[in-house]
Amino acid sequence: MSEAGIDLASARILVSNDDGINAPGLKLLAKIARSLCREVWVVAPEREQSGASHSLTLDRPLRVRRLGARRYAVDGTPTDCVLLAVKILMRDKRPTLMLSGVNAGANLGEDVTYSGTVAAAMEATLLEVPAIAFSQHYAERRKIPWATAGAQAPEVIRRLTALRWPRETLINVNFPAVPPDKITGIVATRQGRRKIGEGVVERVDPRGRPYYWIGPMREEWPDIPGTDLHAVTSGKVSITPVCLDLTNSSALAELRKVFP
Repeated sequence: MSEAGIDLASARILVSNDDGINAPGLKLLAKIARSLCREVWVVAPEREQSGASHSLTLDRPLRVRRLGARRYAVDGTPTDCVLLAVKILMRDKRPTLMLSGVNAGANLGEDVTYSGTVAAAMEATLLEVPAIAFSQHYAERRKIPWATAGAQAPEVIRRLTALRWPRETLINVNFPAVPPDKITGIVATRQGRRKIGEGVVERVDPRGRPYYWIGPMREEWPDIPGTDLHAVTSGKVSITPVCLDLTNSSALAELRKVFP
């Protein structure tokens, strides 16, 4: 754990996402960040990178386009954006805090392994910058309740940055698909179970060749208490610490009996 929290008054905040530089969730999060501190940098992908996970672009050079004061678009992944922001664009003084999102759609359960939103926060964490990923759950794509994230995110950021920050850990925040006045609480949770892939569709193109489309359907377990899924489906804001060390400690102890 770090010895102290983060002083937002003097913070230098980096904002990124996976929905792209023009996404409404990114604009909302940048606005929230500017309400909390004076210096906010926005470095985000040129286009949507949902599902990009923690991928780096290694087979071609990356281009960075300056769009305004401390606002840049990168023709790469969310991970590329955070890496270039910390190592190049902000190299004179590292960011104090990194915020990712607000993603259009929840990142719950196994979503964290696919999510570019979470991956941006993961890259910041690997670079030893405290990071929070934000996602807004919704029932209908045309009616995303951005006001809920807008109302809850500032308080969540204040409360998290007042704590000692856990090392090698990012914080994954999910807002429920309800209006701001219907929020039933903010709770600390563990990762639940939600596997994408139930909606794989097989079809045939006009030339008779098969093709496949991975749809949004998921197999979900929302009724397990204490999980992010249970919290969000209950109208609560979910706060989940995600550790970068994926080692299964109990399995490691058993393996060392065979491979000492």
